[in-house]
Amino acid sequence: MSLAWRIDVNCRASSGAPHGEIVVAQIPSLLTSIPDEFKPLASLIFGAIILVCLTLFHGMSLHQILIQYQAGDRRLRLRRPHLIAASLLFGWSVFLMLALHIAEISIWAFALTKSGLVLSAFDALYFCANAYTTLGFGNVDLDKQWRNISPIIGISGLFTFAWTTSALVDVVARYNRLVEQLQLERSVQKRLRSALRKDEWNALMRERDEEKALKQKAHANEAGVSVEERYRIWREEGKQLSQLRRAKAAEIRQLRRHEREQENNLGSPDEAENPVDPK
Repeated sequence: MSLAWRIDVNCRASSGAPHGEIVVAQIPSLLTSIPDEFKPLASLIFGAIILVCLTLFHGMSLHQILIQYQAGDRRLRLRRPHLIAASLLFGWSVFLMLALHIAEISIWAFALTKSGLVLSAFDALYFCANAYTTLGFGNVDLDKQWRNISPIIGISGLFTFAWTTSALVDVVARYNRLVEQLQLERSVQKRLRSALRKDEWNALMRERDEEKALKQKAHANEAGVSVEERYRIWREEGKQLSQLRRAKAAEIRQLRRHEREQENNLGSPDEAENPVDPK
């Protein structure tokens, strides 16, 4: 280590600066102090270290994204069919994968900026994005003694993009299976609701016919009776109509409860493994 570097470290330590900040601040000085003939090798070592760390970070983050998607997939299978929720879950997972690559480009840019290889943060982001995606164009470049870092950034992009592609294939396959099941359950749900409307209509028609028959019977009994007896017949008719309407309302509530139970069973584990055939 150079004498100037040790003096600077001692000055920063006496001023109370954290040790991590001291080390980061001295990285450009350390890289500059490397002899020119060893800088290409140092660039390979520097890039390889970041590449390995970045690949580990990518693997752990991608694993968490897949776990999150699988958990959401299971939740949707155990509930009523919601196709929009399935699409939002898929879109969110794709967005997280994109954000993961943007974060990795930012990590490369941060490393180049803090090492002093690129002075501007915006230039570092632009350069790393071009190298990471292997586009290969741009007006920002590294010093010729450190340009070995550029292909390493490209290699890291190839590694992570290939890894993301394999994970995305699995997510797309799961999404297609989920949508297929939800569409099947949705068709069953529509059939159940159509049957419910038909049963409700039939119950209302039976109620109307029974009310009509009850009124006709009451009118027939009214013929040739006294006013007091007619009033008793009307009161009895009102009671019977109220009982009839309460019975039909209870029947309709029972039909709706049964339909809801059948819809809730669409998301059961057995239904998820063996979906109901709407036919």
